[in-house]
Amino acid sequence: MKRAKPLFGLILLGSLATGGNAFSQEPSPQSLSKAATLAQEQLKQTFTNLSFEDFGPSPIKGPIYQANAGGRMVYYAPESEHILFAAIYDRSGVNVTALAQDAAARKRLAGIDRSKAVIIGPPGAPEVIEFTDPDCPYCRALDRFWATKAAEGKPVRRVIFFVSGIHPTAASKAEHILCAKDSEASFRAIYGGSAPPKLDQCANGHARLVAHDAAVKAIGLSGTPTLILDGKLISGFQQGEIEAWLAQKQQARDAAQ
Repeated sequence: MKRAKPLFGLILLGSLATGGNAFSQEPSPQSLSKAATLAQEQLKQTFTNLSFEDFGPSPIKGPIYQANAGGRMVYYAPESEHILFAAIYDRSGVNVTALAQDAAARKRLAGIDRSKAVIIGPPGAPEVIEFTDPDCPYCRALDRFWATKAAEGKPVRRVIFFVSGIHPTAASKAEHILCAKDSEASFRAIYGGSAPPKLDQCANGHARLVAHDAAVKAIGLSGTPTLILDGKLISGFQQGEIEAWLAQKQQARDAAQ
């Protein structure tokens, strides 16, 4: 998957819930030691499946606030002027940052014009909203994966939007696909490694690509491929998650029969 590499860390939800930092009042070394010891014990008791070392106060002071930065949740501590690109987990192991990002993505889905997408797959099959790049190797691997699943009798209906701002020739290849009379056949040819001597351009294809760019910005994507499965945003070709989703869909169909 092609994307920027953010710094990820672990923030304890409890510290956010209190809205402050136990060490922001410049405590004495003795009280600091006592507070740190109590916090360390609480950490071990709450996250029993993890081991910790070099425990001590962080440079973050005061309350921490959450903000949506182009689809990615970030956290800001104004007192110490720190910004955190992090994943927050509660004591049950739930990634609450991911939940917030998924909720934001679902909200933004309402503004996407699906009529401009490339649609591949039979009506009635489980729907996948897919953001892809013709020059992304992981996107091509994902396309082969979908073809394999279709051959196994597990097709999906792909609602495809192109991300054209990462690779230099992605936009021209995407427009070539969108200009084709049979966009699905053109898509499969390009993703299968075909290199046409001339990439077609047309007003309709360009207009559709502009709509795709707007959809990418609306969701706030930073890499490809990106999938939205029942409102959940999955960044990259996460085969395990996709397989689990397909199995869940199959179970639901079997139960309905």
